[in-house]
Amino acid sequence: MTESKYTRQTVTHVQTWVPEKLFSVHVTRDPAFTFQAGQFARVGLPEANDPDGEPTLWRAYSMVSAPHEDRLEFYSIVVPDGQFSPRLAQLRAGDALYVDKTPFGFLTIERFPQGGDLWLLATGTGLSAYLSILRDPATWRAFRRIVLVHGVRSATELAYRDEIENWSQQPAYADYFKEDPRKLIYLPIATRETIPGMPQARLTTLIENGGLEQLVGIPLDAQQSKIMLCGNPAMLSEARKLLAARGFAPGRRGIPGNLAVENYW
Repeated sequence: MTESKYTRQTVTHVQTWVPEKLFSVHVTRDPAFTFQAGQFARVGLPEANDPDGEPTLWRAYSMVSAPHEDRLEFYSIVVPDGQFSPRLAQLRAGDALYVDKTPFGFLTIERFPQGGDLWLLATGTGLSAYLSILRDPATWRAFRRIVLVHGVRSATELAYRDEIENWSQQPAYADYFKEDPRKLIYLPIATRETIPGMPQARLTTLIENGGLEQLVGIPLDAQQSKIMLCGNPAMLSEARKLLAARGFAPGRRGIPGNLAVENYW
């Protein structure tokens, strides 16, 4: 990469969710950097032995922040022995992080016709893109109801849970919940412990056996529902097959679809 393709940004805050495992990095945002909610950016670091050098290591991260916010936020898991994420987790306020000027990705609500129900299914840090989408007022106007499902191993990995569960009390969201208390339905689901009121299960199992629909009280109807998938490759592969059998498919050749998948890892 040449210097013209990226900008140098400054870390303003690092939020640790699970020590040595899950964290979020907040950085400044170049005023010229624009993106759609749900897209990702490539962020860069220099070589470890040359901290003041030009960035040579790059990784893709979805923006957690909304397009209208004046900062950027990224959510990450620490990959043991990785070249990038352990160093990213060690950054502190004032440190540099480089951001490619070009956003990428098609996991955006623009992929779908407006109306009906929007299902957002994520495992682990796949939640990132959905936070940006849900922080964007356009999403709340575009769909009748929104279902956010976050699959994790244990409850400690439910990053951003407090924020999500308190959206109904925030001025930016309160009017939507006054019109419909079930405007957003949030399902935090763990595979290694039981969260009160939730099954202990994999998301794909709940798609296959109808468990998600029972929990939500809304059918997964290919005529009325739009679904986004973001998470680990195994979940994406299995979920796509299950949903294809029920009439869900990505858009193609100018034909709007009802399924969008992010697969950048």
